[in-house]
Order: sequence, then structure tokens, then C-alpha cells
Amino acid sequence: MSRGTTVTKGKKKASTFTIDCSKPVEDKIMDITSFEKFLQDRIKVGGKTGVLGDTITISREKNKISVTAESAFSKRYLKYLTKKYLKKHNVRDWLRVIASNKDRSVYELRYFNIAENEAEEED
Repeated sequence: MSRGTTVTKGKKKASTFTIDCSKPVEDKIMDITSFEKFLQDRIKVGGKTGVLGDTITISREKNKISVTAESAFSKRYLKYLTKKYLKKHNVRDWLRVIASNKDRSVYELRYFNIAENEAEEED
């Protein structure tokens, strides 16, 4: 670039992350409304919890929760908060948080494969 030229930057694209809670919600192990409330209370923006403002929106469609962030937001932070919720409700021993193979912006809550672990112990 030559001197004196300015570059106009467009609006930053919002990043959207989804947490698929369909399996535990169908089995009535987890309440999705309490998980949504937990995320709204615990997500930090500018070092303060509970103040989402216009930068972060949390929405729920059936058994999925979508978090849309206008500012910088880490997918890893969302996984951390999900694990914290599972531990608080004593279901962390049965559920795990896994990134989906199809779409990398989606986390899924899946059960541990207990049957495979028992077969390995018998050998």
C-alpha cells in the first residue's frame, strides 16, 4: 500500500456457536431453560458477568442453544461454561462436550460409552 491511502474496514462478522443438547434433554437428565439462564448469568463481557448487552445474544431453538457474538468470543470459553454447568448439576460423570464432525461451530453433549469401557476392563 502506498502512503496516504486509507482502508475502510467493514463491519466485523458475528460468530455463532451452537450447543446441541438434544440427547440429555430428551432423556430428561438436563433442563435446557436452566442451562440458558446459566449461560446468561455466567458469560463475561468486559470482565463483568451477567452484562451481555448488545454484543452477545443467547437464543434457544427446541434442544439447541445458539450464542451469537459481535465481539471477540472464544468457543473454548463456551465449552468451559458448559462443563461447569454439567458439574454443578452432577451429570458431568455421564455427559461430555464434543465438537461436531460436520460443523466445527457446533458442540454436542454426548454420553460416555460405558459399554466399551467395561469390555476393555474384562480383557
